[in-house]
Amino acid sequence: MAGPLRAPLLLLAILAMTLAMTLAKSVAKNSNRLGGMEEADVNDDEVQRALDFATGKYNEESNDTYYSQVRQVVRARQQAVAGTNYFFYVKMGRTTCTKSQPNLDNCPFQEQPRQKREELCSFEIYSVPWEDSMTLVKSSCRKA
Repeated sequence: MAGPLRAPLLLLAILAMTLAMTLAKSVAKNSNRLGGMEEADVNDDEVQRALDFATGKYNEESNDTYYSQVRQVVRARQQAVAGTNYFFYVKMGRTTCTKSQPNLDNCPFQEQPRQKREELCSFEIYSVPWEDSMTLVKSSCRKA
């Protein structure tokens, strides 16, 4: 009687070991991503939302009478935590739109040498999308 049970038990043990090894590989692969830094896709909606938030905070804190926009994204990275940390390194440029204008849809960059102003900025944004929450953690800028 013990003979007929050996084959199914052996197959069950092999299946269990294969499943355990596959699960262990999957956990190890995904644990490198959690908390790890990776490049962010600037075309992704959530990344764009965080970048827009950073730009808005930059303009709020600026004493300039003109709005600034992102002229170039030098680098965008993200980190999965209890939410997402976004790290942006961007070139900001002064536009022709003053902060008193309500419509910012068509704001070209200043090209006149006396009005043109560019800065290299780094922003760290913490986002918790399921709480609809964003926070500017750090920001710093210097003349480009």
